[in-house]
Amino acid sequence: MRRPRWHSLPRRRLLDDTFVFSLGAFIVTTDVKARLDGQSATNPEVDFDRSFGKPSDATRIRADGLWRITPTHHLRLMYFSNDTTRARVLTDPISWGDYTFAAGSKVESQSKYSVTAMAYEYRFLRRPDFELSASIGVNYADISQRLSGAATVNGTPVSFASKEARAPAPLPLLGLRGGWVVAPQWYVDAHAQYFKAKVGEFDGSLNDVRVAATWMFQRQFGVGLGYNAFHTRVEVSKSDFNGRLRWGYSGVQLFLTGTF
Repeated sequence: MRRPRWHSLPRRRLLDDTFVFSLGAFIVTTDVKARLDGQSATNPEVDFDRSFGKPSDATRIRADGLWRITPTHHLRLMYFSNDTTRARVLTDPISWGDYTFAAGSKVESQSKYSVTAMAYEYRFLRRPDFELSASIGVNYADISQRLSGAATVNGTPVSFASKEARAPAPLPLLGLRGGWVVAPQWYVDAHAQYFKAKVGEFDGSLNDVRVAATWMFQRQFGVGLGYNAFHTRVEVSKSDFNGRLRWGYSGVQLFLTGTF
């Protein structure tokens, strides 16, 4: 008896279709640590989650795209954005550049983080139910951290001051991705990316690990559940930013997938 066409759907769609897109809601937890040095000293690192409390888990949007230019050569895109604003009366003082926010004062912390990644992917192993690909590309992370409130600026008390540190971080990346058709309507994929580089005044690293499972409920569409952990470290010695930012997120993503 001939097997129904449905049984070959995940294999034909998620392993072979020219375009694969996913868009999902990301339940995120963060890990934010940073240091902004003043003109004459090295300030201690600030743990923003400890100083301002863990932000409530927030839903963010992540978008991914894959273009199979040929069966072997692919282009992969990703975009993620997360903004968090928290305010708290400080229990300990915070030194942020040449600004000192005193214990007992109410200070607002605003963290902004966005990631745009583009990579060339080469599929070097293909089986009827499995593929394995290696990638090389660039990851552009735009990280900023702002503190606002009563502060002492270069020894002078100020009723309201705001100081932002911003560190755009273009980093190359190397990655490995695998995809498996584990059942007629189920597809599992996993990827890992890592890079570390030091160029002139810039020193940074990133690591990105993601695992997801997709259920194809219709010929071209599926729903999936995944887990992603991403961490970036950037250290810069420049006039507009002299210090270090470490930013990470991890969480569960519920997404919709389409193939064409």
